[in-house]
Order: sequence, then C-alpha cells, then structure tokens
Amino acid sequence: MELKLQFGFILIVVQNIWMYNAQEVFGYCTTPGEQSGSCIYLKECDYLFELVQMQPISTSNRVLLQNSQCGYRNGQVLICCANSRRLPQSRPVWGNQGQPPAPSPSPTTPRPKPFNSKLLPQAPNCGDNFGDRIVGGVTTRKREFPWLALIEYTKPGNVIGHNCGGSLINNRYVITAAHCVNAIPRDWRLTGVRLGEWDTSTNPDCTKEKNGRDDCNDPYVDNPVIEKIVHPDYSASSRDQLNDIALLRLRDPVTYSDFISPVCLPIQAKQRDEIFLGRKMVVAGWGRTETNATAQFKLKAEIEAVTLAECNRVYNSQRRIVTSSQICAGGVEGIDSCRGDSGGPLVLEENYDGYANYYLTGIVSYGPTQCGLKDFPGVYTRVAAYLDFIERNVRP
Repeated sequence: MELKLQFGFILIVVQNIWMYNAQEVFGYCTTPGEQSGSCIYLKECDYLFELVQMQPISTSNRVLLQNSQCGYRNGQVLICCANSRRLPQSRPVWGNQGQPPAPSPSPTTPRPKPFNSKLLPQAPNCGDNFGDRIVGGVTTRKREFPWLALIEYTKPGNVIGHNCGGSLINNRYVITAAHCVNAIPRDWRLTGVRLGEWDTSTNPDCTKEKNGRDDCNDPYVDNPVIEKIVHPDYSASSRDQLNDIALLRLRDPVTYSDFISPVCLPIQAKQRDEIFLGRKMVVAGWGRTETNATAQFKLKAEIEAVTLAECNRVYNSQRRIVTSSQICAGGVEGIDSCRGDSGGPLVLEENYDGYANYYLTGIVSYGPTQCGLKDFPGVYTRVAAYLDFIERNVRP
C-alpha cells in the first residue's frame, strides 16, 4: 500500500511537470510588478484566471488584468504570467483528505518599487520643450526636443555617419535601442553622440527673424561614447525584439543649455502604470533608421497608442508577439516612427505643478518596412518596464 501511494504521488508530480512544459509560451515579458514572466494563454495562468472568474471584478483587479495583457492569438487573450507562479501546485494524495485546501489570497495590483536614483533629473528639471505643440510629421523649431541625440558610427575608411537616434537622460548618459548597438554591420563602430543638432547641413543652426537678424543655436556638441550597456536579455536575432534598450555613457559631462537638456523618465507611479490609450504622444528625429536615408531637419509626428490585442492581430501575420514591455502606436497612413530614428524617443507631455514637461514613454524599436501604413502601428520599447535596468547601470 505504501509503495502504491508513493507511485501515485510520483505520477501526479510528473503530470504536473508535463502540464507546465506543455504550456505554449509566446515570448517573455515583464509583469506590472516588474517580475519576469511568460506570455501565455490567460486560462493557463491560474492566479490571473481566477480574477476573471470573480464577479464583479474589482477596479484594481481589472487594471491588473489590463496591464498584464501581452497579446492575442487564435481568438484568445495572452497574459504576462509571473514565472514564479506558473507551475501548478502538486497536491499529495495522503493526509488531510477530508479538508479542502486553504484558499490562496487574491492578488492585488503590485506596487512598483520607488525610484530613488539621485543621478537622474526629475521634473521640472527635465523634459522642458521650446516650441509649439502643433505636430503631425512636420519640421520642429530649432529648440524643440533638446534631449534628442544622433548616434555616431565610424565606418570603413573613417567615414562618419549618424544612423540611429537617442535621448539624453542626464549629463553622462544617452538611452537608445539595443539594436542600434548590437545589430549593426560588423565593420561599423559606435563611437559617439551628437547633441544640440537641428539642421544637419549647417553648424550652427540659424533662422531669420522678422527684423532680418539671424537667430542661431549654439554649435552642436560631439561627445565620444566610452561605454555601451545593452540589456542583458536582448537578442539581436529575436523576431520580437524584446528588451530593445541600451545606455551609452559619454566621456565628457554634458553642460545643459537651451539647446541641450535631458528628458524626464516615467518615474511616478501613475506614469509607470500608464497604458496611454486615448493620449497623444510625439515621436521625433531625423527620419533615419540603421539602414535608410536621412532627413535634413529634425522632424516630429503626433501618434496615438494602439491596444496590445489590436497590435498583435497585425503582427501575428509576421510571426511576432508584442508584450506588455512594449508599446504599439501609430497606424495612421503617412505618419509613423519613420519620422524619427531607430532608438529615438516617444514622449508624452505631462503637467507638473504648473509646468508642462515631457517624459520618455518609449524608444523606437521596429515597424513595417514600408512605414506609414494604415492600421500597421510601430513598436516601441516601453521605458517604464526598464527603470530598474536604468537605475542599476547609471553612475556618476
């Protein structure tokens, strides 16, 4: 009898392990509580599936479910399920047979860890913009988006090119896409960053005032890069381009001015939980990617977020999965992140005690080869999902 019970227990454990391994995983993701997770069918994530079965669903649980959504496949919702809670609990077949198992406590919306870095500026000392708010694929004014950076590559024959974008986040670091660091031609070297640029054909950049006088920016600043920090979980060969984020440490401390200043990061709790639906964001840059042509002037375009479910319906045809660590935005014909650089910023304006400042919501990651296609949004790395990575890697 003892042997039979032991064999039954072993069989149950093996069945549970098989069930765990049999779950279809559609990519890796970060939960709203910033735990590592897997993108799986909702019904396979026990602790979140229980929330759906509770009626009525509380507001906090509804928000948790919405923020946990990471895709849509075969008519079913995909959810970002914490890896530490995916393995079904095996139950022994002896002991306490007549007693029902104690109910597990209902999960609540996890609170994000406070952001305590003193090395990164906070509003109103960041995200200051000098220009009007009329956007939609047009040329910026000279002083708009002073955090925008051009990433410099040294190519064979010591030819210098600027083929990706980035954003200044403090006086020593620029944030960009990991693919701008790790997915470049083998004979290219990422060597520097240019700040304070507007018109790539002139230096300094000047425009005529109504009185006929020249109004000029300061000359741009070229700053060598001495360290490249790519997210450790980024894979250049991955179709989904998860964790497409990197930091560039500059050799020389940056002096802030009206033409060069940092963007804010989404460090407030409401910003970290923002899903952006119905809100206007701005993507800006020089219209460059790592492979195509350039624009002479800094450009900007206003775009709106798209739900992950809608985005995945589009990208499933490309065998890609978009997760909660990414943002989908755009999909309006003729206006897209082709207006900005790969690695460049997607920003949102926020009011802070009477000040209007921009914070960095996303980093240009990828989109359709023919940009500006109707109903085909671009994909951006969600910066709020990587604050721990940023805080862990910046230093004085």
